[in-house]
Amino acid sequence: MKAVSIAAKSLKEQVRSFWILLLTLMMGPFFIFVYYLITESTMPHYELIIINKDKGIENESGAVNLGEQLLDYFEESSKESGFAPFSISISGSREESVGRLKSKEAEALIIIDDEFTIRLSQRMKERDAPVAGIEFIGDLTSTNYLLSAVWAGEIINGFISEYAGENSYIKVTETPLGVSGIISEFDLVVPGILIVSLIMLMFTASIAFVAEVENRTMLRLRMSEMKAYEFLSGITAVQLLVGIISMLLTLLTAVMLGFSFTGSIWALIIISALTSLSIIAFSLIIAAFTKTANEVLVVGNFPMFLFMFFTGAAFPLKAEPIFFLAGYPVSVQGLMTPTHAISALNKTLVMDMGLSAVMTEISSILILTVIYFLAGAFIFRRRHLKNY
Repeated sequence: MKAVSIAAKSLKEQVRSFWILLLTLMMGPFFIFVYYLITESTMPHYELIIINKDKGIENESGAVNLGEQLLDYFEESSKESGFAPFSISISGSREESVGRLKSKEAEALIIIDDEFTIRLSQRMKERDAPVAGIEFIGDLTSTNYLLSAVWAGEIINGFISEYAGENSYIKVTETPLGVSGIISEFDLVVPGILIVSLIMLMFTASIAFVAEVENRTMLRLRMSEMKAYEFLSGITAVQLLVGIISMLLTLLTAVMLGFSFTGSIWALIIISALTSLSIIAFSLIIAAFTKTANEVLVVGNFPMFLFMFFTGAAFPLKAEPIFFLAGYPVSVQGLMTPTHAISALNKTLVMDMGLSAVMTEISSILILTVIYFLAGAFIFRRRHLKNY
């Protein structure tokens, strides 16, 4: 009977530790859900853009444009290889197409030279004639680009072999985006790790907010006629400083280990500061649902996993867009600010783009930060300040 009494008492104590019990019970299902979404979101699909600048030629049979025939060959190959996750779009603007590459709307751009037909025809007659040119453009650090380029290269070789009997009549040149042609694998992961260092603010900021409630110092602060914005501003300023220092220490460590930093330090600081503010704002939501620092350490694991695994911070993750807003992809992961911060850092550090090129990402971070702050302040006030 004593064992039953002990079991009943233990059960009551376990129920009182609600968040720890919830974490224990939900961790397995949570990771099942995580890996399901990872496998679903990483199902490959590759978009290839082709620009045909070929002017063609006139002969006895009429107009001949091998560039157009190559486009048709691409379309036929794509249909025949229906199992292959490739799709093709035709464009007429190099600038617009490169912009789509940088926005991750496509994996590779192929430009058929304006003298493609002329040179290919001459090469078939004269072995010393100049070869026909085709240019590949893409992010050389991206596996998606490499797979797209290999697939496109095989189709081009098949077309040339079918038309001319061999594939030594063309010359393929490859143009990297930004500094992707010289960047190392280590350099590629640094932007995400910089954001990871900021995500960890989720714990320190949440504890900073909830400590005032747990230590019952909130009453004294309220008696001093402290305004809500003063309370939030004071804690936010300290946590923002912590975030920037954390990011700089992470960057310094990366540089010491060989990271090639080529972007603007001010762009990096601005993006990091805005991301820190968004994490602090989200931390206010966590603090609103908890009462002690121990609860923060338990509850905070759920959003931390989400922010690390689903935004591409811990490892590269391609988010499938639900729709495009003014050319910017909008996805479920886009509800978390690190998604936009990593995109901005990749553009500034890898693509060598300026701050003006990431204004869409910055705007997204600002909008989400305001939403986080408003939601967190409302819930925090209702749960912790209603009696003060």
